[in-house]
Amino acid sequence: MADERFDEPDDQNEGQEEVPSAFFPYLSGQEEALGEDFNREPVAVQVENVFAAKTSENVQRFVMLSDGVRKLPILIGPFEAAAISFALNDEQPDRPLTHDLLRNMVERLGGEVTQVLIDDMWSGTFYAKVFVRHQREDVMFDARPSDAIALAVRTGAPVFVAEGILEHHGR
Repeated sequence: MADERFDEPDDQNEGQEEVPSAFFPYLSGQEEALGEDFNREPVAVQVENVFAAKTSENVQRFVMLSDGVRKLPILIGPFEAAAISFALNDEQPDRPLTHDLLRNMVERLGGEVTQVLIDDMWSGTFYAKVFVRHQREDVMFDARPSDAIALAVRTGAPVFVAEGILEHHGR
């Protein structure tokens, strides 16, 4: 079966490489594809914390993932940082945040978030997938890692990272 991220070739493009769809950017040419490293078994990680680093011009927020040996910081936005922090600290905002809404919708519709997988990195951007089981069927959703992590900490779903990402970007 063809990878869903690529368009099927047509007669006009015969012999040319397949082109990724718009949501999946090209390599910039300055980075090296990680190749078979991404095909290894994903590694279970823990969401350790959210932290901020202040530069002279602004504040950058990160979520720290760890497999117990390596740590992987991922740059996230301020709203996602707050959402993850609330969930890690068992705090409840006055009204449901977007990730609370998603969790509630999945659960009320009879689904279960089974796992989150951070499985790719292109041009400095991480990519993730959220897996939901609904009526004995596994459904996968493309997501930003910060949203996927915020949903995972709310549902207790495990978080996994591709070995190649940890190997090349973990500290």
